[in-house]
Amino acid sequence: MRIALASLAVFALPLSASASDWTFDSAHTSAQFAVRHMMVSTVRGAFSGVTGAASFDEKDVSKGSVEVTIPVATVDTREPKRDAHLKSADFFDVEKFPTMTFKSTKVTKVADGKLKVDGNLTIHGITKPVVLDVDMTPVMNPGPKARIGISATAKVNRKDFGLMWNRALEAGGVMVGDEVSIQIDGELVPKA
Repeated sequence: MRIALASLAVFALPLSASASDWTFDSAHTSAQFAVRHMMVSTVRGAFSGVTGAASFDEKDVSKGSVEVTIPVATVDTREPKRDAHLKSADFFDVEKFPTMTFKSTKVTKVADGKLKVDGNLTIHGITKPVVLDVDMTPVMNPGPKARIGISATAKVNRKDFGLMWNRALEAGGVMVGDEVSIQIDGELVPKA
Protein backbone atom coordinates (compact mmCIF):
# COMPACT_ATOMS: atom_id res chain seq x y z
CA MET A 1 0.00 0.00 0.00
CA ARG A 2 1.13 3.53 -0.61
CA ILE A 3 0.39 6.14 1.93
CA ALA A 4 0.62 9.83 1.13
CA LEU A 5 1.91 11.76 4.09
CA ALA A 6 3.40 14.82 2.48
CA SER A 7 2.69 17.30 5.20
CA LEU A 8 5.69 16.09 7.11
CA ALA A 9 8.37 17.49 4.86
CA VAL A 10 9.20 21.12 5.00
CA PHE A 11 10.12 23.47 2.20
CA ALA A 12 11.62 26.87 2.82
CA LEU A 13 8.24 28.55 2.80
CA PRO A 14 7.13 30.88 5.57
CA LEU A 15 4.26 29.31 7.47
CA SER A 16 2.42 30.74 10.42
CA ALA A 17 2.51 28.84 13.71
CA SER A 18 -1.08 27.70 13.13
CA ALA A 19 -0.05 26.09 9.84
CA SER A 20 2.06 23.46 11.62
CA ASP A 21 -1.02 21.30 12.27
CA TRP A 22 -2.76 19.75 9.28
CA THR A 23 -5.67 17.44 8.59
CA PHE A 24 -6.42 15.20 5.62
CA ASP A 25 -9.11 16.43 3.25
CA SER A 26 -11.13 13.20 2.94
CA ALA A 27 -12.69 14.32 -0.35
CA HIS A 28 -9.20 14.39 -1.90
CA THR A 29 -7.54 11.50 -0.07
CA SER A 30 -7.65 7.76 -0.71
CA ALA A 31 -5.69 4.61 0.02
CA GLN A 32 -5.06 2.02 -2.65
CA PHE A 33 -3.57 -1.46 -2.78
CA ALA A 34 -2.40 -3.92 -5.42
CA VAL A 35 -1.89 -7.69 -5.06
CA ARG A 36 -1.25 -10.56 -7.49
CA HIS A 37 -4.24 -12.76 -8.40
CA MET A 38 -3.75 -16.37 -9.52
CA MET A 39 -0.10 -15.49 -10.22
CA VAL A 40 -1.07 -13.92 -13.56
CA SER A 41 -2.65 -10.51 -12.97
CA THR A 42 -2.73 -7.70 -10.46
CA VAL A 43 -5.93 -6.78 -8.64
CA ARG A 44 -6.21 -3.19 -7.46
CA GLY A 45 -8.53 -1.79 -4.86
CA ALA A 46 -9.15 1.40 -2.96
CA PHE A 47 -10.52 2.66 0.33
CA SER A 48 -12.39 5.95 0.73
CA GLY A 49 -13.20 8.06 3.78
CA VAL A 50 -9.54 8.26 4.82
CA THR A 51 -9.00 10.62 7.77
CA GLY A 52 -5.99 11.74 9.71
CA ALA A 53 -3.78 14.53 10.92
CA ALA A 54 -0.17 15.60 10.61
CA SER A 55 2.08 18.16 12.21
CA PHE A 56 5.55 19.39 11.49
CA ASP A 57 8.19 21.77 12.69
CA GLU A 58 9.48 23.73 9.71
CA LYS A 59 12.94 23.99 11.29
CA ASP A 60 13.25 20.28 12.17
CA VAL A 61 11.27 17.79 10.04
CA SER A 62 12.27 14.97 12.42
CA LYS A 63 9.75 16.39 14.93
CA GLY A 64 6.91 15.76 12.47
CA SER A 65 4.17 13.20 12.99
CA VAL A 66 1.23 11.73 11.13
CA GLU A 67 -1.75 9.53 11.90
CA VAL A 68 -4.05 8.02 9.28
CA THR A 69 -7.27 6.02 9.73
CA ILE A 70 -8.77 3.99 6.89
CA PRO A 71 -12.33 2.55 7.15
CA VAL A 72 -11.93 -1.02 5.87
CA ALA A 73 -15.61 -1.48 4.95
CA THR A 74 -15.11 1.03 2.11
CA VAL A 75 -12.93 -1.45 0.18
CA ASP A 76 -13.73 -1.30 -3.53
CA THR A 77 -12.16 -3.58 -6.15
CA ARG A 78 -14.97 -3.00 -8.67
CA GLU A 79 -16.21 -6.55 -8.06
CA PRO A 80 -18.97 -6.82 -5.40
CA LYS A 81 -18.42 -10.55 -4.65
CA ARG A 82 -14.68 -10.01 -4.14
CA ASP A 83 -15.35 -6.95 -1.95
CA ALA A 84 -17.73 -9.01 0.21
CA HIS A 85 -15.07 -11.72 0.56
CA LEU A 86 -12.43 -9.13 1.52
CA LYS A 87 -14.78 -7.78 4.23
CA SER A 88 -15.37 -11.28 5.64
CA ALA A 89 -13.46 -13.11 8.38
CA ASP A 90 -11.28 -14.69 5.65
CA PHE A 91 -9.56 -11.33 5.18
CA PHE A 92 -10.23 -7.98 6.91
CA ASP A 93 -13.07 -9.15 9.18
CA VAL A 94 -14.63 -5.67 9.24
CA GLU A 95 -17.07 -6.66 11.98
CA LYS A 96 -14.17 -7.04 14.45
CA PHE A 97 -11.61 -4.70 12.84
CA PRO A 98 -13.41 -1.78 11.17
CA THR A 99 -10.31 0.37 10.62
CA MET A 100 -6.66 0.23 9.58
CA THR A 101 -4.32 2.82 11.09
CA PHE A 102 -0.84 4.18 10.56
CA LYS A 103 0.98 6.16 13.28
CA SER A 104 4.41 7.56 12.58
CA THR A 105 7.36 7.01 14.92
CA LYS A 106 10.10 8.77 12.93
CA VAL A 107 10.29 11.20 10.01
CA THR A 108 13.47 11.63 7.95
CA LYS A 109 14.02 14.09 5.11
CA VAL A 110 15.65 12.33 2.15
CA ALA A 111 15.64 15.27 -0.28
CA ASP A 112 13.44 18.26 -1.06
CA GLY A 113 9.91 16.90 -1.25
CA LYS A 114 10.94 13.35 -0.27
CA LEU A 115 10.66 11.71 3.15
CA LYS A 116 11.02 8.35 4.83
CA VAL A 117 8.30 7.94 7.45
CA ASP A 118 8.71 5.06 9.88
CA GLY A 119 5.62 4.05 11.77
CA ASN A 120 3.27 1.37 13.02
CA LEU A 121 0.68 -0.01 10.63
CA THR A 122 -2.28 -1.82 12.20
CA ILE A 123 -4.37 -4.12 10.02
CA HIS A 124 -6.72 -6.84 11.28
CA GLY A 125 -5.76 -6.01 14.88
CA ILE A 126 -2.04 -6.68 14.27
CA THR A 127 0.54 -3.89 14.43
CA LYS A 128 3.83 -4.06 12.52
CA PRO A 129 6.53 -1.49 11.72
CA VAL A 130 6.43 -0.12 8.16
CA VAL A 131 8.52 2.50 6.34
CA LEU A 132 6.71 4.76 3.89
CA ASP A 133 8.40 6.50 0.98
CA VAL A 134 6.68 9.87 0.77
CA ASP A 135 6.61 12.47 -1.99
CA MET A 136 5.05 15.82 -1.20
CA THR A 137 4.39 19.13 -2.83
CA PRO A 138 5.33 22.51 -1.41
CA VAL A 139 2.58 24.39 0.41
CA MET A 140 0.15 25.76 -2.18
CA ASN A 141 -1.88 28.94 -1.47
CA PRO A 142 -0.25 29.75 1.91
CA GLY A 143 -2.82 30.87 4.47
CA PRO A 144 -6.17 29.43 5.55
CA LYS A 145 -6.73 27.83 2.11
CA ALA A 146 -3.27 26.24 2.02
CA ARG A 147 -2.87 22.70 0.72
CA ILE A 148 -0.09 20.13 0.63
CA GLY A 149 -0.24 17.14 -1.70
CA ILE A 150 1.24 13.84 -0.65
CA SER A 151 1.82 10.36 -2.01
CA ALA A 152 3.19 7.58 0.19
CA THR A 153 4.08 4.03 -0.79
CA ALA A 154 5.12 0.82 0.94
CA LYS A 155 5.07 -2.94 0.43
CA VAL A 156 3.89 -5.34 3.11
CA ASN A 157 3.35 -9.07 3.46
CA ARG A 158 -0.36 -9.59 4.15
CA LYS A 159 0.37 -12.70 6.23
CA ASP A 160 2.29 -10.52 8.72
CA PHE A 161 -1.11 -9.00 9.53
CA GLY A 162 -2.98 -12.29 9.92
CA LEU A 163 -4.55 -12.22 6.43
CA MET A 164 -3.82 -15.88 5.79
CA TRP A 165 -6.64 -17.05 3.48
CA ASN A 166 -5.51 -18.59 0.22
CA ARG A 167 -6.30 -21.43 -2.14
CA ALA A 168 -3.87 -23.67 -4.04
CA LEU A 169 -4.29 -23.72 -7.81
CA GLU A 170 -4.42 -27.00 -9.76
CA ALA A 171 -1.68 -25.81 -12.12
CA GLY A 172 0.50 -24.78 -9.18
CA GLY A 173 0.77 -21.57 -7.22
CA VAL A 174 -1.88 -19.84 -5.17
CA MET A 175 -4.96 -17.68 -5.65
CA VAL A 176 -3.68 -14.56 -3.81
CA GLY A 177 -0.12 -13.24 -3.62
CA ASP A 178 1.45 -12.43 -0.26
CA GLU A 179 3.08 -9.09 -1.17
CA VAL A 180 0.75 -6.10 -1.18
CA SER A 181 1.69 -2.68 -2.56
CA ILE A 182 0.11 0.17 -0.63
CA GLN A 183 -0.34 3.76 -1.73
CA ILE A 184 -1.97 6.73 -0.03
CA ASP A 185 -2.58 9.87 -2.03
CA GLY A 186 -4.12 12.96 -0.60
CA GLU A 187 -4.28 16.57 0.31
CA LEU A 188 -3.66 18.16 3.67
CA VAL A 189 -5.26 21.40 4.77
CA PRO A 190 -4.55 23.56 7.85
CA LYS A 191 -6.27 22.22 10.93
CA ALA A 192 -9.24 24.37 11.87
